[in-house]
Parts: sequence; C-alpha cells; structure tokens
Amino acid sequence: MRVFLTGATGFIGSRVVPELLAAGHRVIGMTRSDAGAQSLSAAGAEAHHATLEDLESIRAGAAKADAVIHTAFDHDFSQFVANCDKDRRVIETLGSVLKGSSRPLIITSGTGMGALNHSGMAKEDVFNANNPNPRAASEIAGNVLLDAGVNVSVVRLPQVHDPVRQGLVSPYIDIARAKGKVAFVGEGRNRWPAAHVLDVAKLYQLALDKGKAGARYHAVAEEGIAARDIAEVVGAGLQLPVVSLSPEEAKEHFGWLAMFIGMDLPASSAWTREVLGWHPTGPGLIADLKQMDYAVETSH
Repeated sequence: MRVFLTGATGFIGSRVVPELLAAGHRVIGMTRSDAGAQSLSAAGAEAHHATLEDLESIRAGAAKADAVIHTAFDHDFSQFVANCDKDRRVIETLGSVLKGSSRPLIITSGTGMGALNHSGMAKEDVFNANNPNPRAASEIAGNVLLDAGVNVSVVRLPQVHDPVRQGLVSPYIDIARAKGKVAFVGEGRNRWPAAHVLDVAKLYQLALDKGKAGARYHAVAEEGIAARDIAEVVGAGLQLPVVSLSPEEAKEHFGWLAMFIGMDLPASSAWTREVLGWHPTGPGLIADLKQMDYAVETSH
C-alpha cells in the first residue's frame, strides 16, 4: 500500500517509516522542512511538505494514498487544549478524503482515554468521552468518522521512550533540572504506562496490516511504573534530591505538567497483543532512564 504518514520525521514517525518499508509498503512522509524531506528520501520514502495548520496540503497527501497513519502532534503542552483541537481538525480533514472507501485511517491518542475513572486500568474496549483530558477530542473526531463509514482505528500511546526521550518524563526532567530537585506527589505510588519507541513503531505497522475498523490498540509494554521509581532514577541521574510534594505544592512546582503528574494511569495491552500478535521486546522505561546522558538537555 501507499501509506501517507503524518509526523514522518518525528520521534515515533521516523521509526514507523522503516517498519512500513520492511513490510512492503510505500511511504509518503509528511514533513515541514527540506531537511526532513532529505531524511525521508534517504530512508526510501517520498516526502510531502505540509504543516498541521495546512489542511489543504494534508488533504492532498491523503488523496495520494491507500492508507493514512496519523502520528503528528504539536507537543507544545503550554498550548495543550488548542493543540488537541488542532488534532481534531486534522483528523476530520483526513477522514473527509477517505470517506466512501475502505482505505484505513489510523489515528493516535493516549492510553488514559481507556480508563473510566482515575484509578482503574485503562483497556482497549473503553472510551470515556467525558474524560477531562482534552486529548479526548481526537477519539471523538474518530468516532464521528467511524459512524460516517470511514475505516478508523486508534493507537493509544503511553510514555514512549528511548535513552534520549521519554514522553512526559522528558519535560519532567527539564523541570527538575531547573528547580534543583526531583519531585513526586504524595507517596509517589501513581503509575504511568510505557513502551520503547521501536516497539511502538512496530505496533503501528501491525495495526495497519491486521487492524479492524473501530478498534483501539494499546502500545503498552509496561502497565505502570510508579512515579517514585521514576523520580529516584532521575534524581540519581541529575544528582539532585528527591522530594515529595503535596498536590497544592505540585501545582506551583510543575506548572502545566501538574495536570498529569499525580495521575494514576495504568493501562493494559493484553487484548492488543492477542489480536495483533504484538510482542514488545525493547528496554523498559527505568532501564532507558538509567542509560540517559543527563548532561545533555533535549528539545521536545
């Protein structure tokens, strides 16, 4: 298939490209820059210039393809609500091209969308449309397209990591570096799920080749790592003290990240593994955090 891949030069998308090519697909990779286009060409993909704001160019990219995988997202979390609404518009645009065909559209969401409350295990057969997380807009848009006959499925992401980047843990590390201490909330028992970026990339390929309309797949290798365990390994890496904060103190300490930092977000991938034959093999989050070079600041 000719696959239009948004975010093709991003942290996850750049790993999806070789997975798709190895599976025999042709890739049309969306990129914002000439440098991105060059890297896609070098990888064996076709470059398509567009930004998330350029809906006409996104529509043109999707029109050239037999399938679409949407991994792009604006990760400026200080504008999280606006960026989630932007993602909704992109999904609606992609769906408008695919409507009336069986061409698959795989969109991206977060595992937290599969939890009915703040302490339950997130599962693939659950979507809480009333979830206060603004990212629910992506799946709501997907549901509207599904009802209109579009072949939509969802890959839900946990904290996706390697030794350089680790999802929300990366800005967490930046905040610790700036504040001079590594903090967790309360006893630090709340958990975040995680998966290595190469395992996540493989899941997108499997979702394309084996997936079904309406399905939600969890890219979860580890169901939940305790916040205190994350804090302790980061503290050792940065050589900073590790402290507990109250929820009130956390709001001032973490800024925008405070909305996530104390949440208990365990997630299962048992069904995903069974139906897609997905078997994650990459290092765990703690292992990657131990391998990280804390002298190098990363941009997100």
